[in-house]
Parts: sequence; C-alpha cells; structure tokens
Amino acid sequence: MLLSLSDLMLIERLLDEVEKPARYLGGEMNAIIKEKQPGDLRFAFCFPDTYEIAMSHLGMKILYDILNAQPHIICERVCMPWVDMIEGLRREQVSLFSLETRTSLHAFDIVGFTLQYEMSFTNILEMLDLGGIKQRNEDRGESDPIVVAGGPNAANPEPLSMFIDAFMMGDGESLIVELSQTVRTMRQTGARREEILYALSKIEGVYVPRFYEAAYNKDGTLACFSPNRQGAPESVRKRIELDLENAPYPTGFLVPYTQIIHDRIVLEIMRGCTRGCRFCQAGMLYRPVRERSLDRLYGLAEKLVQNTGYEEISLSSLSSGDYPCLEELIQGLMERFREKRVSVSLPSMRLDSLVKQSLEETSQVKKSGLTLAPEAGTQRLRDVINKGVTEEDLMRAVTDAFESGWSAVKLYFMIGLPTETQEDLEGIADLAKKVVDCYYRVPKQQRAPGLRVTVSVSTFVPKPFTPFQWFGQDDLETIRGKQAFLRDRLRIKGVQFNWHDAELSFLEACVARGDRRMGEVILAAWRSGCRLDSWREHFKFANWLKAFEECGLDPAFYANRLREYSEILPWSFVDIGVTGKYLQLEDERARAGIVTPDCRGDCQGCGLRRFEGVCTA
Repeated sequence: MLLSLSDLMLIERLLDEVEKPARYLGGEMNAIIKEKQPGDLRFAFCFPDTYEIAMSHLGMKILYDILNAQPHIICERVCMPWVDMIEGLRREQVSLFSLETRTSLHAFDIVGFTLQYEMSFTNILEMLDLGGIKQRNEDRGESDPIVVAGGPNAANPEPLSMFIDAFMMGDGESLIVELSQTVRTMRQTGARREEILYALSKIEGVYVPRFYEAAYNKDGTLACFSPNRQGAPESVRKRIELDLENAPYPTGFLVPYTQIIHDRIVLEIMRGCTRGCRFCQAGMLYRPVRERSLDRLYGLAEKLVQNTGYEEISLSSLSSGDYPCLEELIQGLMERFREKRVSVSLPSMRLDSLVKQSLEETSQVKKSGLTLAPEAGTQRLRDVINKGVTEEDLMRAVTDAFESGWSAVKLYFMIGLPTETQEDLEGIADLAKKVVDCYYRVPKQQRAPGLRVTVSVSTFVPKPFTPFQWFGQDDLETIRGKQAFLRDRLRIKGVQFNWHDAELSFLEACVARGDRRMGEVILAAWRSGCRLDSWREHFKFANWLKAFEECGLDPAFYANRLREYSEILPWSFVDIGVTGKYLQLEDERARAGIVTPDCRGDCQGCGLRRFEGVCTA
C-alpha cells in the first residue's frame, strides 16, 4: 500500500533534514511508474547500499527495465538509506519506501535483494526491519512478501539462508521473470506460501533454503547437507542466458539528479571470461563467454546517448581486451559520437591486451583514468595465480599510455596471495618505481604533465568456486605487517599508495565461506548496531568479534583455516558449471607454478560443456 498522507508529510519534513535528499526523491529521467491494476504483482528491487552505489550498478538497470516491460508486473527501487534517514524513519515510525511511488516495503509481493558484497549483509537486515518485514524467513506469514536474492554472492547462499526465502543462481534476465510470474500466478489461485516456495524450488536456478538441512561434525566442519522435502533437487544448477545478443538491454538508463559513483552509459560488450585467474570468483561464475555483435552495440549506444544525454560510454566486461573486435568497436563509437563530444572509456584492462591504437582513439575527446591490474609483484606469483601477463607487458602498456598523453595510471595488486613471499612484496614497489621511470623516459614535449601513479593494494579473500577456495587468508597481524612494509617502500615521488582495511577483508573472508551458522553472527552483529559496514566511518569491528563470541563461533575457523579437498563445503550443492574436480586441478597447478592457457584456444575441461554444450572452445 501507499504510505498514508501523514507519513508522506513526515517524509517531506525528513527530506529537509537529511544530508542528500535527492537519494530519496525518485522521479529521475527514464524512471518507470506504472499504475497498479487488479492482479498486478509488485516487485521491490532492493539494493543493500546507498543510492549512489545502487544507481551505478548495471545489473539493477537491466532487471528493472526487464521486469517493468512485463505485463502485470511492477518493479520499483528501494535503496539502503543513510544514517540520518534511518534515524528519521525510526523516530517518526515511517516504513522504508520505494522511490517510484513511496510504497511501504512490506506492501510488495516480492522483495528482491541483489548480493554484490558480503559486507552489505547487515544492510539487508536493516532494510527488512525498516520495511516492517520479519527478518527470519521462518517467522513470515501468508500475507508477507516473498523475500528473494540473487547476484554473485548468492553462489554461497548459506550465510543468508535464515533470512532469504529463495535464491536465484546465475544470470537473471529470464530467471527473475519466471520467478515473478510463478509467484503472481500462484497467489491468484490462493496458493499458500509453502506451496509457492515449493514451486519456485522446481525452477532451474532457484534455491529454497527451507527444503534443506545441514549437520556438522564435532570439529565444526559440515557433515552432510541434503533435502528435507521430497522433490527438492539434490543440487541447484545456475541459469545461463544463452543468447546474450538478443537478451534485453535498457535503452534509457535512469539519469539521477545527484552525483553517483559511475555516472555514465555502460555498454556490456560481453559476459564471462576464459582467462582463468585462480583468485577470481567472477571469472568462474560467469562462464561461458558470450558476446554482443558490433551492430547490436552500436545500436544500443546510439539510443542510450539519445535517451540520456550522457557524455561518456564505458565498455564493460570482465576482460574487455579479449573482445575480438575491440579496436573496431572503439573506432566506430568515436566516429559516431566525436562531434557530440561523447568519450569512450575502458575499464581495468589486461596488460597483454591493451593496444596503443585504442589508447589514442579513446583519448581524442577526454582522457579517463587508465587502470591496469598486474595483481602480483613477481612473475613467479603471477604464474601461481594464472594471471598470464609479464613485466614486459606492463612496461609496454604504460609506455604506450604515457606516449598517448596519459599521466595518471592506477595499478591494482593483491597481498596475501597463496605462496606469497617477501620478494613478491618487494616486487610491487619495484614495479611502481619502474612505471615512474617509464614516464620520465618519454620526451618532455610528448608526455602530459602531472604524473600520478596510484598503487591500490587489496587483501586476498579466498572465495567459493575458485581454485583458491581451500586456502586460508593471512591472519590480521601478517596483513598489517605487509601493508606497513609497502607504505614504507612506496614513498616514491609521483606514487600514491592506497590499501584496503585489513579487518574488513578478514570479515569478508568469514562471510564469503560461511555456513548456515553465519546467519546468527550476522543477526547478532546487526542487533549490536552494525550496518553500512563497508563505510569506514560506520564499521564496528569489535561488535563483529563480539557477535562471533556470542554465537560460539571462531572467525579464524572461516577466514584463516586451510580446507582439505575432502571437506564438504557449504556451497557444494550449487552447480555453477565449473566442476570441483577442475578447481582442484587448478589449485594443484598453482602450487606447482603451472600456467593454464586461455581456453579460447584449447578446452581445459572446466565442465561448462555439460551445460547443453555451451562453451566457446
């Protein structure tokens, strides 16, 4: 239902009090507002972080457009409010509401969360509570919304299994429509909640936690995981959007009234990656590779520029340099939009795929930042993680960039990678110094002024469905020592050093590989005031540690412990296509320093061919 007139008046008053009222206004260009008709299903698309981050997320834009294109389905957006609005809503006892029509969250038929980051999970509990929805799925009744979730973090759904009614695994374009239509049809027939959830469990790619049980060994490891209802599948197979070329894609992005993180057109040129970096969860989850044609991309770009007024097009994928027609695509876009002063930007690029011609083309209108990801400081460690690039690739790439007029370069590295040594850490500083030297070797009249090399170092977090899923994370003391070493070594003119919070990465590792018991920890942390954890000023590490203690769990058991291949992992029942046998083989190759070639050449047997033969190899 819509909020009452008195509640709407209270919201208007709150908008005068909060820091950024535009976060809660709605009504943006290309927002979709549909008048509810009898029999319509209302879907609340919830992003468990602030408006600025939500509006930068491509997946939300795609699914929002798809759902609203369906007859009898209404999709509206709900974002995590900032602390000032949270306090106001609680003080005035007003429900969390949608942007489009200011409808109370609990009035929707389906409340769907996108799971992009483990440290946003307390935000989900905050949003449910603000919206008047019971947090535990077992406490919800017939009139309550069905709470669903999807996205990359749904690959291990167990930490949220006590809160979410149904998880969507894999690509969402067709899956979210099928799920929504199933709920709508069954509610029209008067089906009970249990019947609806059972019907959802029959849809490929849907996991309903209540139909499964977990048991544990004395040492805390998982003893068994199995269905508790006849007919529930033993394993849940992810959905793949086979035909990306003809998959729906919005031609009118939402254009906000306030500054957001990525305020531009995003063109997804392809999905999936065959490089096989052993730390990369997305590279395994989004296989196989599927591409959009040049004609399709040109058509989308023209409509998006026309319908949004944006002046930048970002080419998006996990490995854009592997798009077979990248140079032709960039040249074609520049020819079409040069007179309109629309620039083309490249995301983080592989060093071995960055082409000088592409740099020169993209720099003609506006130079965006250039981001390169060597990941490790030595060739030995790059081989361990299967990065497949060399120092020579990096030096060539930055030299080409500096000669093409760039002066700002970002370099991404990770610390705490399996088998890392002191030499590998020293290699990070050495590479940064060599990049600076490359800049000064370019003639002064040719290079742009103002050298800025940003070295960004994150902490390795072992993730499910990667060859490194069995490894433990370095303990906090070790990580802090490595960060201190790099702070000292990177005191180089022209170099700026950024690093990720070690405590945050530690908790990310706990949740990422958590089991069902992790849900109680998340709930205890939320009750102690944890929310907006990814924002440093609101992160309460001590509260999280206390939550683990209250639940009788050791965070090191989840973050730092080395797993055996024989151990049943909490996510083992999910079939993403890539087999456990292949992941183990890749882990063994990593320990031996063996590089696995890109499977665009020869098939490496990851397992995707089982999915109706879907594979580019």
